[in-house]
Amino acid sequence: MRSLLIDITPLRTSPAFRRFFIGRAVSGIGGQLTVLAVMYQVWEATHSPLWSGSVAIAELVPMLVVGLWGGSIADRADRRSILLATNVTQLVLALLLMTQALWLGTSASSLGPVLVLVALMAATGAVATPASLGLIPRLLPADQVAAGLALNRLGFQGAVLLGPALGGLVIGYAGLEIAYALDAASFAAGFLGVVGLPALAPVTRTGGGGVLDGLRFAATQPVVRGVLLVDLAATVLAMPVSLFPLVNEERFGGDPRTLGLFLTAIAVGGVAASLVSGSFTRRSRPGVITIGAAAVWGLALGLVGVVTSPWLCLALLAVAGAADSVSVVTRGTLVQLAVPDDLRGRTAAIEMIVGAGGPEVGNLRGGAVAQLTSGSFALVSGGIACLLALAAIGATSRPMLTFRTR
Repeated sequence: MRSLLIDITPLRTSPAFRRFFIGRAVSGIGGQLTVLAVMYQVWEATHSPLWSGSVAIAELVPMLVVGLWGGSIADRADRRSILLATNVTQLVLALLLMTQALWLGTSASSLGPVLVLVALMAATGAVATPASLGLIPRLLPADQVAAGLALNRLGFQGAVLLGPALGGLVIGYAGLEIAYALDAASFAAGFLGVVGLPALAPVTRTGGGGVLDGLRFAATQPVVRGVLLVDLAATVLAMPVSLFPLVNEERFGGDPRTLGLFLTAIAVGGVAASLVSGSFTRRSRPGVITIGAAAVWGLALGLVGVVTSPWLCLALLAVAGAADSVSVVTRGTLVQLAVPDDLRGRTAAIEMIVGAGGPEVGNLRGGAVAQLTSGSFALVSGGIACLLALAAIGATSRPMLTFRTR
């Protein structure tokens, strides 16, 4: 039974990973405080769903522009130094968000400064993320990388569950500026988690450090290419989030309490999968698990388009969330172990861009199909298309399926 539970060996055996994990988990909670604070501030300043949506654009565009460059930096420079610099930068940006909240509050004049600071925060994160994703294989032996990624995933999901709820209480009782101040303090914790790490310059230089080298590698290395295609099949073809309000209206009478449970159900499933991640991180064939988990994701979401019971719908969303967590961890394991150290930063940047852009395109696809047909048809057709695409990927990606971690 213990072999099914999350493997905490990396926390016990690696003090460096333990410090990094704690700092990252704390800063993740702080980041969610800011996500909610920005959402609240923009809405109160404009009462416009269009302006609320502009926050996502302010985050996505800098990440797409800076992401590949950030990956190239991670493959040329010391990753510990990159993370120290980005933590300090994010701390300063959080303090600037706090300052503008003190001076401008939720007035319309706060809109510009908030969006600019959010964009700068996203750009800084696009430099930090490739460096942090390439760090775990340097801190842990190969047979513990999957467990380390599962722990990181659990920390992220815990932040997503706890951060918004805590943020609502902080904003309600203490104000926006305190939420931003707590985020700044969380980046200080992240800095402390990084400062004790060893120097982490790239071990080898098997190629150039340019962006095009990373793109060429991702397109031609069969394991990495297969991983990216699985991610795109799951997100572009079956992403359900934009359909939730419509499905809630069609099936459940538009009750806002039901709508609020849709995303919660996915998150609960993800946390549950992380808590029993030993059941898949201890397996030696992550490629097979990746395809299988993505197929469960597509199947569960397709069935959401068929069922009429609210509770069964939520149960299927929880299954989808669990499958997504399994797939994220096993995809990350494949990328980290199949990529040379001097290409990990650029490959992680490409993975980050695919992971952010795929869901946006998928939500647009789902909304367009639903506009022409119905929410149910969009979900069912998306699930079927996802399964067909995964079958094609599995048939043409043998190196990914046969890849072994031990």
